[in-house]
Amino acid sequence: MSRLHIFRGLEEARQGFAPSAVTIGNFDGVHVGHRELMRRTRRIAGELGVKPSALTFHPHPTTIVAPERAPRLLTTPDERCALMAAERIEQVLIMPFDRQVSSLSPGEFFERVLVGDLGARAVIVGGNFRFGRGQAGHTGDLEALGLRFGVQIEIVPLLECRGVQASSSEIRRLLARGLVSKANRLLERPYSLAGSVVAGAGRGSRETVPTLNLETSSLEDSTSALPEVGVYFTRTEDLDGARRWESITNVGYRPTFEGHHLTIETFLIDGLDEPAPARIRLEFLRRVRPERRFASPADLRTQILADVEQARVFFRRLRRFAPESAGPGRAR
Repeated sequence: MSRLHIFRGLEEARQGFAPSAVTIGNFDGVHVGHRELMRRTRRIAGELGVKPSALTFHPHPTTIVAPERAPRLLTTPDERCALMAAERIEQVLIMPFDRQVSSLSPGEFFERVLVGDLGARAVIVGGNFRFGRGQAGHTGDLEALGLRFGVQIEIVPLLECRGVQASSSEIRRLLARGLVSKANRLLERPYSLAGSVVAGAGRGSRETVPTLNLETSSLEDSTSALPEVGVYFTRTEDLDGARRWESITNVGYRPTFEGHHLTIETFLIDGLDEPAPARIRLEFLRRVRPERRFASPADLRTQILADVEQARVFFRRLRRFAPESAGPGRAR
């Protein structure tokens, strides 16, 4: 895979982005529909002899034009870029979205940005694409502008997966309901959260089971999408080493211990070989049950051990049908 060139503003892009075939979107999550856009972009770029490229925005445009409707995001800009690189996109412009950009008319955006700054020879978008001030431009306007400026336009119909339309908003809805398996089908990979491991209150190791605690102070108040409160089968990856573990994770507020703040606590099914990881990524595979209050820590521990037995059965079946999956402590 060739190294992805990331441009973080139009001034940078003017120094080498052109000529390009460019797909445009927020690409939050880089789901199955986004991947189809990128496959089409690669094909057209090859036919035209230009660079397969993507244009995305940060912050999310809604945070500027309608902050009260700003969504929680599935991926950071850098995560999006890594996923695009895996689709063999060669360059990405992360365009800062501000009031000045939001004020461009559809024609100004096409002529100044796409043609002038990015040297677009082709533009590839989804069927619901809107652009320009107030999202006034639609795919018909895009096709008319393409004819005017001699730019090839391809409109890709929206994809469905098992009768569900692939969209970032649908994935957020599924996660909010705890339906991570369905969300993962649209993502074509497990939904994940990453961050630092922090010390907990210590009650888990004393009264229930020892856990790795994901730092949540930034997640709870940030724009990151979170799965519904509950218990999940997960995989845990050490971000600083080639280690992965099968695990079970509780996302919630620890009602048995009168908790008031969000915690994300992960128990490694087969234990932890030292050293403990400093940073981890959690892949959410399936929701097991809701979080609930237990009469005592001992009752909670009994339930956790029952959950672990369910998890062992789940992962045995998963390994049977996906033997390439990394097991406990093994490199990916």
